[in-house]
Amino acid sequence: RVRAERGDRKRGLDLLGKVFLDPGDTVLVERPGYLGAIQAFSLMGGKFTAVELEPDGVDVAGLAQALSADAPKLYYTVPNFQNPSGISFSAAKRKAAAAALDTQARENPDAACVLVEDDPYGELRFAGQYLPYVASHLGVADAVQLGSFSKIVAPGLRVGWLRAPKELVASLVTAKQAADLHTSTLCQRILSRFLADADLDAHIARIVAAYGERQRLMLDAIGRHFPSSVSCTWPEGGMFLWATLPDGLSSRALFDRAIAEQVAFVPGTPFATDGGGDNALRLNFSNAAPERIEEGIRRLGRAMAAMLGE
Repeated sequence: RVRAERGDRKRGLDLLGKVFLDPGDTVLVERPGYLGAIQAFSLMGGKFTAVELEPDGVDVAGLAQALSADAPKLYYTVPNFQNPSGISFSAAKRKAAAAALDTQARENPDAACVLVEDDPYGELRFAGQYLPYVASHLGVADAVQLGSFSKIVAPGLRVGWLRAPKELVASLVTAKQAADLHTSTLCQRILSRFLADADLDAHIARIVAAYGERQRLMLDAIGRHFPSSVSCTWPEGGMFLWATLPDGLSSRALFDRAIAEQVAFVPGTPFATDGGGDNALRLNFSNAAPERIEEGIRRLGRAMAAMLGE
């Protein structure tokens, strides 16, 4: 019933927007949500309903309400180590989200919402247990799943995958032919040779060990250098942390101070579709050498303390 297609993961989001969305169609996204998806669906004229993320995953009651009230075409989610928050869905939240989608599909089969489950980071787990896809719990609702080799093989290798019901894949292939004809053959051959000759599991284990160490270093430094009024997520894997400033403080204003300290982060507002996120920021621990993490967090904490002092 399903087929897989190759291509960059973000190209997959672009194709899904082209196939599913007309101007004004609703897409459910998480609050905060992945910027790449927000951009891709915005270009197709999609409008957004944001569903709150709780520490263990989506607000299921809010999801069910949005499914019922807004007639969305798509529900886009990153259930493992979400970008930007690092939050993961618990086992119970995965089952409950799937049940909400199935209920909407049964009640409105001609306009059932399609789950778009994006999992570029799921292999990058440092702690806890691997959990089944949300899609594995679905009964009648359809799902599209995406992933990327750029996060588990090499960042510059822009080859991903998309899996969807066979009848949908034909439309996606047509849209892809119109967009770029074909994913880079060279990149696919490089990836194919790597997968044939190398031990992918051992490679991922090395990445997980390196990223896990950097995450622990960053969280430890945050505990020592950030003001106590600043909170931060503690993910079990992935690449990102999400820090929240006290109400009334702006991460954009903090960004200017941080740049003066020669340290950078991503302010929270680009990850919100409803004008929120101003007091939040995303930190990436995967791309900084361990010896630089301590100094970077120390400088950022100094900028936060100066804002709080004023």
